[in-house]
Amino acid sequence: MKKLADLFDSLPSTILRKTRYYMRKLWVRVMLMGLLAFGAIGMSQLIEGLVPEELAQSVTGVSADRLLNIIASAMLSVTIFSITVMVSVYQSSSSQWTPRIHRLIMQDRSTQNTLAVFIGAYVYSLLGIILRETGVYDDEHAFVLFWMTVAVLTVIVVYLVRWVLHLQGFGQLIDITRQIEETTRDQFKERLSQPCLGARPLTGDLPDNTRVIKAWESGYIQHIYPEALNAVAKNYNVDLYLTENIGSFVFLNAALLHVHQKGDDVDLDDLRESVREALVIGDLRTYDQDPRFGLIVMGEVGSKALSPGVNDPGTAIDVITRIGRILSNYKDETETTPDEVLENLHVRPLDPNELLRDGFGALSRDGASTLEVQQRLQQILSGLMQHPDKGLREATKKFARTELQRGIEALPFAPDRDVLRNSADRSLEMDQN
Repeated sequence: MKKLADLFDSLPSTILRKTRYYMRKLWVRVMLMGLLAFGAIGMSQLIEGLVPEELAQSVTGVSADRLLNIIASAMLSVTIFSITVMVSVYQSSSSQWTPRIHRLIMQDRSTQNTLAVFIGAYVYSLLGIILRETGVYDDEHAFVLFWMTVAVLTVIVVYLVRWVLHLQGFGQLIDITRQIEETTRDQFKERLSQPCLGARPLTGDLPDNTRVIKAWESGYIQHIYPEALNAVAKNYNVDLYLTENIGSFVFLNAALLHVHQKGDDVDLDDLRESVREALVIGDLRTYDQDPRFGLIVMGEVGSKALSPGVNDPGTAIDVITRIGRILSNYKDETETTPDEVLENLHVRPLDPNELLRDGFGALSRDGASTLEVQQRLQQILSGLMQHPDKGLREATKKFARTELQRGIEALPFAPDRDVLRNSADRSLEMDQN
């Protein structure tokens, strides 16, 4: 019974995580709006029987027919137009900046909600027309259908206005970089609110006599359901050590998890099948649960801006600033205790050295010979060197020293090198001397 209780305890958190994951899918929102359209038609049929006869006859069925036909014809055209705009934005942003942006734009809530409303309204109008033609709603009992259709039209107008306003900045560079920054910052906050995903931090060596669960396919670790993994570990009376973090690429049959047994021997194959339900491996890296991926994508945008074909140092400078703002939220996961620790699961904490390389690595390399980019990089790094977390301060100082040397060696003009030295933190200048 205790084992079943442990499994059921993990269900609310796991279901919530899965719900959030699927709610980012366009088809889920469209399906929900379609079901809502069915519900609206059904509700109007139920309410119609409660309307007094005299009031029910105050609106004719012809009036409802006109509104339903308007919605049916307009929504089809508007939906096709909106999808065309989406595809155009996806293609242009992927080719101009980085293909990794495409998947983030696909999760844009305003776009998904607008398309879902348009398609849902289209389904509603078709159902209304069918019910009118089949005689379910006769001319003398179309009062509720008419006013329900008016309510649907009101919702359409509201979302149409929001969609037009959204298109003013949709797909533009500023909007894209802001989306990446917000998504990455949100993932950071979620990760740091539950350090190491709520598990115990894996900082030292693994225990002796651990057994290995091998990866069942090659790919990226896309998602982890820590509560479910902890429940599995309790069920089998073991400790699970996740040596690879979210976003890591694992090969088929490579070590994925290490198992430390507390009692009798467990069936490793059976345990592996249980783990597969709580750990997702896929062919692409995703933003969900992976703040490092957001930093990498931001770095790619800044790096692409420095290419000869684009030659836009201003965008690179903007990206450097945004990355600095994200990293300023960093906290050492080993020094923060979550509300409820998952005692049987161990996860590696985020490494500040890796975070700095993810965000600034490509930018600093491709912008090494651009003075303005190197200046802003050193200014942002100087600010991060004042961060209250010791680990981030030390990692930043090491990274800043390396990038200062890279910039000095890449700049051919001596006065530019002096300007860069003056932009760097004074402690680095002392190291150079």
